[in-house]
Amino acid sequence: MPIEIIYGIIAVVALLICCYISYRMGENNRKKVAEAQYGSAEQKARNIVDEAIKEAENVKREAGLAVKEETFKLKNELEQEVKERRNELSRLEKRVLQKEEALDKKSADFERKEQSLSDKEISLKKAKEEVEELKAQHLSELEKISSLSVDQAKEYLLQLVREDVEHESAIIIKEFETKVKEEQNKRAKEILSTAVQRCASDYVAESTVSVVNLPNDEMKGRIIGREGRNIRALETMTGVDFIIDDTPEAVILSGFDPMRREIARIALEKLIVDGRIHPARIEEMVEKARKEVDESIREAGENAVMDAGVHGLHPDLVKILGRMKYRTSYGQNVLKHSVEVSILCGLIAHELGADVKLAKRAGLLHDIGKAIDHETEGSHVEIGVNLCKKYKENKIVINAVQAHHNDVEPETDIAVIVQAADTISAARPGARRETLESYVTRLTKLEEIADGFEGVEKSFAIQAGREVRVMVVPEKVSDDKMVLLSREVAKRIEEELDYPGQIKINMIRETRAVHYAK
Repeated sequence: MPIEIIYGIIAVVALLICCYISYRMGENNRKKVAEAQYGSAEQKARNIVDEAIKEAENVKREAGLAVKEETFKLKNELEQEVKERRNELSRLEKRVLQKEEALDKKSADFERKEQSLSDKEISLKKAKEEVEELKAQHLSELEKISSLSVDQAKEYLLQLVREDVEHESAIIIKEFETKVKEEQNKRAKEILSTAVQRCASDYVAESTVSVVNLPNDEMKGRIIGREGRNIRALETMTGVDFIIDDTPEAVILSGFDPMRREIARIALEKLIVDGRIHPARIEEMVEKARKEVDESIREAGENAVMDAGVHGLHPDLVKILGRMKYRTSYGQNVLKHSVEVSILCGLIAHELGADVKLAKRAGLLHDIGKAIDHETEGSHVEIGVNLCKKYKENKIVINAVQAHHNDVEPETDIAVIVQAADTISAARPGARRETLESYVTRLTKLEEIADGFEGVEKSFAIQAGREVRVMVVPEKVSDDKMVLLSREVAKRIEEELDYPGQIKINMIRETRAVHYAK
């Protein structure tokens, strides 16, 4: 082996040995430094713990002192409060003792007063007995002097008082009625005459038949049709009786429903113009007639609202109002009657300073129930109230509708105005017809009511039932009693009869002296 290689190996080995020795020496040095640092940290930790212990002891001592001070303070406050409570209890005890003493004193006074009252009661009872004895003695002496018993004397005095009171009351009532009637009649005549003059309406009395003119008598056969099929179809679809008799160039339509009669009239006139009369064509024309009548109902309602000057009604309510065009009451057209009542309500309300718009509205709707009273159960008043409630009408209007026949008491002046206007429109001459039977029944009932009073000799209903003349027996009914009797008759008529307007009760008392010279 060459010497250079050996020296190289020796050098490498020596270098490795030196590196190892250096590593070991560095390791020892690092270990010593770490031990030194550990010892220093342990010392610092001991110092921190000692300081913390000292600080905790200081805090503990301070907390103990604070607790002792707080305890001492609370103890003092508690003692002070206990002291104040004791003082308060002491004061209350003194007050209770004082009240007990006062109550004892009052109780003693009450006992003394009670004893005094008892003594007075005994003395009053004795005095009362003495007075009763004296009263009995006086009554006995009076009975001997007057020759009348106590009951007879009472009856005599009561009779005198009754006659005086009856006389005075009759005079007062007569004077008061005369004065009030003069003032009220003057004012009422002014208002009503102004209202009636400003609302002039003409009515044509409507019947239960309509007449359709024909171009010639041959048309009657075409209307009847083969074996009567056309006329049967007309009567079935319209609900109206077609009367074809000897009347020249005319067909009479008979039915109680004016709307059906109008539909039948329009349909028949269309068929006559068209010339083709058979069941299919009849059905088509009746349907067209119904549409025309519906349109005329709507227009009638709108015209009525416009004529009355009422705005803001619900469209359905306007249409229902238009149906009254084909409704009559005692021959009076209900729609025209409602418009007239509305106008009268406005005029009267203006004179009295009431709400004119509300009065017109109530007057126009007061008979709205008559438009559908043949379709709905109940009176026209109940139906009208339900309709007004359904369409959210004013409470004042609802009360006026409900009270216009006195079904309920009027709550406002508007309701009274509607009653007056309704009576004016219904009772004025020529406005309504009345059947002979009901007319005679009403007159007979008036006379029966008047004849039912004691002292009435005979009564007569005159002026178409607007006046009742009552003849009284002069020996039984005095002039003063006649005033009271007339009021009683009027009250009985108001309770038992329904009538438009007013009825005058005319009492007549006559005393005749007859002697013959011979």
